[in-house]
Amino acid sequence: MKNRLMAAVATAIALTGATQALAADASYFANKTMKIVVPYGPGGTYDKYAQTFAEHLGKHLPGTPNVIVQHMPGAGGVKAMNWAYNVMPKDGLNLITPLDNTVVNQLMRPEKMRYDARNFIWIGASNQTNLVMAVRSSTGVKTWKDMTDKELIASSSGQDTSFIGSKLMNGMLGTKIRVVSGYKGSSKAMFAIEQGESQLANYNWLAWGSKVPHWFTGDDPFARIVMQMGIFKDPDIPADVPMLLDLVKSPDDKKVVEFIASLGVLGRGLALPPGVPADIVKTLRAAYVAMNADPAFAADIKKRKLRLIPSTGEDIQKFVKSSIDNATPEIVARASEIIYGK
Repeated sequence: MKNRLMAAVATAIALTGATQALAADASYFANKTMKIVVPYGPGGTYDKYAQTFAEHLGKHLPGTPNVIVQHMPGAGGVKAMNWAYNVMPKDGLNLITPLDNTVVNQLMRPEKMRYDARNFIWIGASNQTNLVMAVRSSTGVKTWKDMTDKELIASSSGQDTSFIGSKLMNGMLGTKIRVVSGYKGSSKAMFAIEQGESQLANYNWLAWGSKVPHWFTGDDPFARIVMQMGIFKDPDIPADVPMLLDLVKSPDDKKVVEFIASLGVLGRGLALPPGVPADIVKTLRAAYVAMNADPAFAADIKKRKLRLIPSTGEDIQKFVKSSIDNATPEIVARASEIIYGK
């Protein structure tokens, strides 16, 4: 998957000049202010990526528009996603940094999700990652097996990746994790671990590595990584950290884990609401590819302790469609039973 997406980006970069010629011209974006909506509060990786996009995307658009960031936290990011799909202006000047669990939310919580992820217009992404479970070392937990006879508290911002990962572990491996929700973003959920209000959380490795890298260093680290959940092993964490997909035995359970693992491919990027004119979409996608290829953008990503694994909007669009189309009612029902108890 990773190699295919990288190859697609290289092809798209070669076509950027021709694409721009067929797309919106400079007069559309000139002297305009664009807005990127972040579904969480400030400080998290969604915010950090969005701030970096805001600094660089306009440089690659005709007319070099100004780009700003607006935070819209609430309901684990669902408030902003629903707003973007149904209310956000369809002018191409308003975008969202979409949730990595957009597809999972839609299929398992349809009563709350007022969108169809296939109809969002995906512009591109700049990262892919796994869910990573980190546990405070003072708990005595060294492997996931230690949590099968010890109750621990996980902090989450709502029914987010920390919630989903914890519930999935309970259902698949028999761990005893109790989830406490309501923290405003991953930064607050991590701070709860530091303060002793909780003992663990499930976020992508980038979130851990960019915010609290010191937790995992030294002979007596503050926290340990005990599990990763995704399609491929994350290259930036120790190879001996097990994959949930490798531990589950039932073929039906493996399908559920693969379904949940789809969220890692969406990474951190940008999307538009349905209905934006095709010429504007073409321009934005070309600009996003050019931004991902820009050494200045890569340097800023590195400076913010983020990671750059690019993918194109076209590939994400196809991936989202196939993920939803291939998720049978039986798989979704089994996942919902495990995670939400219904």
